[in-house]
Amino acid sequence: MIIDLVDGTYELFRHFYGARRASKGKDQPLAAVVGVLNGVLEMIEHQATHIGVATDHVIESFRNGLWPGYKTGEGIEPALLAQFHPLEQALAAMGVTVWPMTELEADDALASAARLARDDARVQKVLLWTPDKDLAQCVHGDRVVQVDRRGKQIRDADGVRAKFGVEPALIPDYLALVGDAADGYPGIAGLGPVSTAQLLNRHGPIESFPDAVLGDRREAALLFKRLATLRTDARLFDDIDDLRWRGPTEAFASWTEHAQAPKLLQRCLRAQEALGDSG
Repeated sequence: MIIDLVDGTYELFRHFYGARRASKGKDQPLAAVVGVLNGVLEMIEHQATHIGVATDHVIESFRNGLWPGYKTGEGIEPALLAQFHPLEQALAAMGVTVWPMTELEADDALASAARLARDDARVQKVLLWTPDKDLAQCVHGDRVVQVDRRGKQIRDADGVRAKFGVEPALIPDYLALVGDAADGYPGIAGLGPVSTAQLLNRHGPIESFPDAVLGDRREAALLFKRLATLRTDARLFDDIDDLRWRGPTEAFASWTEHAQAPKLLQRCLRAQEALGDSG
């Protein structure tokens, strides 16, 4: 079986600004949510059977206690933030497995789900639907791959090495040294992508660096690595078949009526019927 794991928070952002462009700046209360659901339903219509969507129920996580500059919800537009929880409710009503994260982040949920899926012998491939460079650390050969819709690429381990210059397991070290502006930590001054990749390929992970390489910056580098390392221990499901989509719940009809998106319900019911016809 193939497992599709979706970064719901990223998709919500993407559809919010896409809908704003289409409406010339007039935000509709649930337009981004409807956009995400349409995308997930399109996956189902193209034969996706096992789907999990991770969301940031809140923006802050345990990492904010480790580094004061780590990303927060500050600056997120109210019209976008107001759709975070409705997205989770709508996905659940559509019958899609959703993981709203609080202490951990959506990326941690995706990493945990990918590990759990990879450990199941029934799983042939895991698709991580997100362009987030953090998730490159979860890529494993050609069995766990990253789907970057924005860049129109599917990256396996060779693809990660081609993009970053290091193997997937060294992505946390790479990000620790070059920094990640989106997550709010600066990396180590004087180290860019090329020099970082050279150091990691020569010495291995930061813990193996000779003392002279980082000097008094070693402690900061290790802290940034902790920020960049995704957690894989979230208890998300007991059996991979918990992710199987079986159709919408009874609540979905009223939700689509409230969202003024009747076509979503019609498509969902047709997809459920096709699922039954296929056995």
